[in-house]
Amino acid sequence: MPLIIPKTLPAYDALYEENVFVMHRERAASQHIRPLEILILNLMPTKIATETQIARLLANTPLQVHMTLLQTVSHEATHVSAAHLEAFYKTFDEVKHNRYDGMIITGAPVETMDFEQVDYWPELCEIMDFSETNVYSTLHVCWGAQAGLYYHYGIRKELLPAKMFGVFEHRVIRPS
Repeated sequence: MPLIIPKTLPAYDALYEENVFVMHRERAASQHIRPLEILILNLMPTKIATETQIARLLANTPLQVHMTLLQTVSHEATHVSAAHLEAFYKTFDEVKHNRYDGMIITGAPVETMDFEQVDYWPELCEIMDFSETNVYSTLHVCWGAQAGLYYHYGIRKELLPAKMFGVFEHRVIRPS
């Protein structure tokens, strides 16, 4: 099934060229299927590349997926045009009364900073609060995972000499 994104989003053409099934909202509405509503808080400076990467993964599902892109207003993006953000992104005020099936909070290149030093930290905390009541399931990625662990569970990050990534053994200490 397709990923529902605007035809004018740069990821649309890239995914279409890769033979990924994407469609615009008007065509999706004619199918009378409720798509999964996924909210993506894209904290990466490389917004378009990150949008495309996530869209590619979400399109690999048998379900229709409607992707809503979210930006912070407390941090001014400098690696993407204001026109792109205006055209494709929503602010928290625009979505805070909605409900979502899922949410993805991306990483950001701020891993060496204390969380409270990140200029959008208070807004991110508000969004993470929102995710507890208005989102069925939230996936935190990279620095977003560190931020989620710190905010929700008080687990501090540990700076390493090199980036560590992969799938690691873990256990649930406190069920949600």
